[in-house]
Amino acid sequence: MSDNKCRSKEGWAFFMLSMSAFAGLCLEIILALLVEPFIYGKSLSNYTTTEIIIHWIITCILWFFVSYILIRIAREKLAFDVFAYKSNIEIQRLVLCIGLLIISIAVSIVDWNGFKVVKELQYHGWLKFIFQYIYYMFEAGLFILIIVFAQRAGEIWFKKSNIPWGGILVSLTWGLAHIFTKGDLLIGTLSCLGGLFYGSVYLISKKNIFIAYPIILLMFLL
Repeated sequence: MSDNKCRSKEGWAFFMLSMSAFAGLCLEIILALLVEPFIYGKSLSNYTTTEIIIHWIITCILWFFVSYILIRIAREKLAFDVFAYKSNIEIQRLVLCIGLLIISIAVSIVDWNGFKVVKELQYHGWLKFIFQYIYYMFEAGLFILIIVFAQRAGEIWFKKSNIPWGGILVSLTWGLAHIFTKGDLLIGTLSCLGGLFYGSVYLISKKNIFIAYPIILLMFLL
């Protein structure tokens, strides 16, 4: 097999891992629209506090297993360790990441008409608030995997490592999905922008998950 064919095949393998991570996120839709309505006999919007917390817990468990399986497949089948990049980053890079975080928070304030954390705490109360933010932690973990695997695929295919391929894929999946599910172009556009920010943070942090994940998580939370 020629080098080009081998490279194309390897790129597709990473791309499929990235799309599998996105499919993992979509498991919540199956849970909320098919499984739970059959059990409870009502839609997600009518769940009690206990039922919505159970929903979040089950979703987190599903996302954890999806993440574990994909990380293991990447390591054993493709000799790629998601956690292999552990280089420290220069202060300039850290400042740039913080700058993107600040911009993300500013966009969130406009979108939520206030601080997201405060709004959600007021809406949910302490108990649901705590479980929802645990839910966000697992969600951010799968987003990281979408970015990591798509970034690797893009670099293999196009031989350019300074473009946020992972962020582009997040924009085209999560961002566009928000347009169709929310029916709001602005929300979808902001989601696309957020995806580019996440992918950029991953690159700027030198692909160090231990730096990128906390920053991306803060983008989710704040």
